Amino acid sequence: MLLSDVIEKLGLSVVSEGNMNADIKEGHVGDLLSEVMRDAKENSVWITHQSHQNIIAVAEVVGIKAIIIPNKGVFSKESINKAKENEITLISSIESGFDIAGKIYSLIK
Repeated sequence: MLLSDVIEKLGLSVVSEGNMNADIKEGHVGDLLSEVMRDAKENSVWITHQSHQNIIAVAEVVGIKAIIIPNKGVFSKESINKAKENEITLISSIESGFDIAGKIYSLIK
């Protein structure tokens, strides 16, 4: 499913737009960067409470297309700038990570 469709269907807020035509095939939930590097899949969305710029480097290495911060979280300015450079979409949600993960799973599986 296209990233733009996921965002629209779930009513998510785009903080920084990357490749909105990315084909999302997986999702990952986690805050431990080494675990995300080990387990997350290419062409996925990542739900995390982390907001510092290291998340962009991890997403770039793995091939993650979008990062969602739940619970009204806020990305750092450095993360936003780095995401723009790497065409990674940053998304904010008022919902919990649990709720977002369930909704994304229902859409793409």
